[in-house]
Amino acid sequence: MPLNLSRRQTLRLLSVTAAASATLLQGCDSTPAVIKIGVAQPLSGNLAALGQDLLNGVTMAVEELNKEGYKLKGKPLQFEVVSVDDKASPDTGKEVAQQLVEAGVVAVIGHLNSGVSIAAAPVYAAQGIPQLAISTNPKFTQLGLDTTFRLVANDTLQAKAIGSYSASQFSGTRYALQDDGTPYGKDLAAGAETQLKLAKKEIVFKQSFDDKTVAFDEFAAKLKTENVQVLVSTASDFQILAVIEALKKIGYTGITILGADTIKTTDMLKGSNQVKGLYATSPVLDAREFTAGAAFLDKYRAKFKKDPAYAGHYTYDAMYVLAAAIRRGESAKSKDIVAALKKIDGYAPVTGSMKWDDKGEQRYGVIGVYSANAGLWESQMRSDSW
Repeated sequence: MPLNLSRRQTLRLLSVTAAASATLLQGCDSTPAVIKIGVAQPLSGNLAALGQDLLNGVTMAVEELNKEGYKLKGKPLQFEVVSVDDKASPDTGKEVAQQLVEAGVVAVIGHLNSGVSIAAAPVYAAQGIPQLAISTNPKFTQLGLDTTFRLVANDTLQAKAIGSYSASQFSGTRYALQDDGTPYGKDLAAGAETQLKLAKKEIVFKQSFDDKTVAFDEFAAKLKTENVQVLVSTASDFQILAVIEALKKIGYTGITILGADTIKTTDMLKGSNQVKGLYATSPVLDAREFTAGAAFLDKYRAKFKKDPAYAGHYTYDAMYVLAAAIRRGESAKSKDIVAALKKIDGYAPVTGSMKWDDKGEQRYGVIGVYSANAGLWESQMRSDSW
C-alpha cells in the first residue's frame, strides 16, 4: 500500500534515515575514543619502589601523548592507564592479568619479576594481548607465544657479563654464590656459575634463600668462615642491604659484592662504601647514559619529586613504541598491535629505539657493569656480546 507523505514528513523521514546511517557508520569504525593500556607491576611490598617507578614511566608517556593530541586515522584518541598490583607473586600475577583482560586493555606493560611474567603470559596470549616486560629470564620468550616482548637483554647475556667482568677485574679467587629462589634468581645464578667456572673462579659454597628473607647473620658468618673474597648474588636490593648489615656486625666488610640488575637501584646505593666493592650487572642502563636522558630526568623529577628508582625510562619508551605501533597498524585491536610490534623499529625517546626478533627478544639489548660510589652507580663498561 503506497504511502502519501507530505513534504514536511518526507524531509523528516530523510533526516531520521541519515542520522541512523551515520550512527551505523560510526559503529563500523572500531576505533575507540579511549585506548586502555594495562600496567602490571609490584606496587606493594619490598619491590614497590621499583614497580612504582615502572608505572611512573608509563604515566608520564601517556600524559604527554594525550596532551599533544594523539590521533588514529584522523580521529583524536586518549590513552588511559589501568594499573594493578601483582605483589611480585606469580599467582597474583595471573589474577591481575585476568583483571586487565576483563577491563578491556589492548596491551600490557608488565611485569617486573620473571616468575610473574612467565605465569601471566598465557593469560594475555589467550586474548592476543601484547605483553611488554622488563623481566630478564630467557624462559619468558621461550614460551612460544606471539605476544611476549622483552624490553631489555636477557639473563644469558647477563650471566656472561658476570663471568667476564669477574675474570678480568677481580683479583679474588674464593667465591660464594647466592640466589633468591625465584626463576629469575636461580636460573641467573646457574648461568653465572657456569661462567665463573670458565673464568677459573673457585665457588667455595652456594646458598639459596626465598625472595623475602632478610635474616642473614648465619650466611654472613659462613662467608667469613670460608674466607670468601667475592659474593655473587642474584638477590634483590633490600636483601643485599641486609647482608651488608650482617657483615658489618661481624667486622667482615673486606669483601666484594657483585649483584645483578635487581640491586642496581637508588635504594641499594645506601650500601656504597660499606664493603670493599659493590658492583651490579644490569641490562637497565641509566637514563643519564643516553643523550636524551637529562631531559627525561628533569621531567621525571619535576613530576614525581624524586629520581627514578630503576627503569622508568624503559617503560616510558615502551609506551611511545606502543603508540607508534597502534598508529602504524592503523588499529587499536590487540592482534593488530602485535603484528605491528613484530615489524617495528620503534622510536624510543630516551633509549633511542626498540626492535624485537621473531621470539620477542630485544635486538638492541646490552649489559652494563656498574660500581656504587659516593651515592651513584658509575658505569664501568658495557657490551652486547661479552
